[in-house]
Amino acid sequence: MNNFTDLFLQESEALIRALDRSSIESTAQGLADVRNRGGRLFILGVGGSAGHASHAVNDFRKICGFEAYAPTDNVSELTARINDEGWDTCFSEWLKGSKLNKKDGILVFSVGGGNREKKVSVNLVRALEAAQEAGADIFGIVGKDGGFTKQAAKACVLIPVVSPDHITPHTEGFCAVVWHLLVSHPALKRTVTKWESVVAAASPNK
Repeated sequence: MNNFTDLFLQESEALIRALDRSSIESTAQGLADVRNRGGRLFILGVGGSAGHASHAVNDFRKICGFEAYAPTDNVSELTARINDEGWDTCFSEWLKGSKLNKKDGILVFSVGGGNREKKVSVNLVRALEAAQEAGADIFGIVGKDGGFTKQAAKACVLIPVVSPDHITPHTEGFCAVVWHLLVSHPALKRTVTKWESVVAAASPNK
């Protein structure tokens, strides 16, 4: 129905206006600092955010020159850890196996940010605790109140709640908007993306 389409897009417009620009800038600079000191970037997400993590790994590697990884990209190791050790530690133990250290960064995509008390995305909580122990910088793009990610992060972009009925689709949709903003940010971008280079080459002013 057109009424729902109008409503959803109006909510999206309100969300864009409500986004905290300073948190985006802080995240961009913090991530640039990780890369500039030779650190790796580990991107964590569950469910739809795991798909985002895989896509973002590609963008941060190809466009920004990061050494970047996501634990959910290796389904064999991930499911072996879940089967043998349990869900709660599947990310933290993967990070420990990757020799996470103080030069590295963690970037979390999550609707709720993880909450141990409510037993929601406890694997994210345990992963961030491992990052704190290692001294790695933590960043996030999260929704609702940000959960444990917001508490633990050096910089965190909070996707505002503009409708209690659409928290998940707005958070996941705008997570993609924000990370694409980040990989396009002058502090991070190193490589011209394909279609922009094609358009530039075809310009009569060149």
